[in-house]
Amino acid sequence: MITLKEALKLSPQELDSLREDLKEKIEEKNEVNAYIDVNVVAEGVPIAIKDNIQVKGWSVTSGSNILHGYIAPYSATVIERLLEAGCSPFGRTNMDEFAMGSTTESSCYGKTLNPHNHDCVPGGSSGGSAAAVAAGLAVAALGSDTGGSIRQPAAFCGIVGMKPTYGRVSRYGLGAYASSLDQIGPMTQNVEDAAILYDIISGYDPKDSTSINMDTPKISDRLDPDRKLTIATLPEYIKDASEDVRKAYDKAIGALEAAGHTIVEKELMDAKYDISAYYITATAEATTNLARYDGIRYGNRKEGENLKELFVKTRSEGFGDEVKRRILLGNFVLSSGYYDAYYVKAQKVRHLIKEEYDKLFSEVDLILSPVAPRTAYEFGALADPLEMYLSDIYTISVNLAGLPAISLPVDTADNGMPVGLQLIAKAFDEQTLFDGALSLETQLKS
Repeated sequence: MITLKEALKLSPQELDSLREDLKEKIEEKNEVNAYIDVNVVAEGVPIAIKDNIQVKGWSVTSGSNILHGYIAPYSATVIERLLEAGCSPFGRTNMDEFAMGSTTESSCYGKTLNPHNHDCVPGGSSGGSAAAVAAGLAVAALGSDTGGSIRQPAAFCGIVGMKPTYGRVSRYGLGAYASSLDQIGPMTQNVEDAAILYDIISGYDPKDSTSINMDTPKISDRLDPDRKLTIATLPEYIKDASEDVRKAYDKAIGALEAAGHTIVEKELMDAKYDISAYYITATAEATTNLARYDGIRYGNRKEGENLKELFVKTRSEGFGDEVKRRILLGNFVLSSGYYDAYYVKAQKVRHLIKEEYDKLFSEVDLILSPVAPRTAYEFGALADPLEMYLSDIYTISVNLAGLPAISLPVDTADNGMPVGLQLIAKAFDEQTLFDGALSLETQLKS
């Protein structure tokens, strides 16, 4: 598949040919179910779009029955920036319903298959975007990351996935799951493409109250894989990861050392605190954000004899099991009897997590971490929701602290599945993040 960097240099005629080629491939590999539908807004380099990002005139449903019939009346800021840069939204990709899940199985459109092994999950919630890039069905894609939803599917499908610093990329036009955690980011074939796409979509947006008003110099023009960095490893933190992941971790350390970086061993607090703080925070915010889906203003409506019955029927039939589960959890932790015991305590832990990262980044430039405890597993392997929640153990602290991170493929497991690892940087230091990632990618390919 042609890279984003190469595609941006194509003539209009060549781009037409590229789009037709992609449509044929999507039809040929229809069983992967990476796309919900394929449509184009304007001429330009085709970029696949996750189904929770508004594109004017498109049906946008966040993978949920409750939004069937909704047509986006405006485009998200990231879509406007794609168009300005000569790119074109091209098809909406499958996802876990309202970005709640790690496998795409909660999508009302059915599950997406991992291109490397159709019996395995592609990861989630941006599983459709990851599978599209990995299967050669997209030049690049946009996903959203609330607790690892870009990085985990990128790792499972063997592509590059990047989560920006909170506030670097506008959330205007993104279907909200947890507003203080969500970020849109690039999913690409390589690190340089990720930097190019990040440059296109990042920057201040007055329409987003959480957008950071600061200079965002182009990173892709200044990429430096030869820059020498101090990188922290976490030997205790990864001890519960699978043998395949630990082997890839050692391989990455060796590659970074060979590239001339300084490797130092550090520690982070037990990740069980990350899980607790994350799921309390995320479900509380989700409960509030999803209250708007009531059948009155937009989307799917189930008629009832009175207003209460309309609400109950619409939400009962419109939301899937995982979304209902998280709404219940969110209402529980926000209820008057438990707000202080759970929600307030989670915010204190979140503050401690951020402080711990700040302390670590006063000593190092980057942190090398697993993305998931193991490679992509077979569908149905994690039938217990709690097991699925625990699979996010290595990614969620990054969102709680608002940091940038990038997942890239490092190794192939004995079962043939990709193994991805992530690099984490301090807030607003995307340049160092991309420099380190490009250095690791270059060394692994040499």
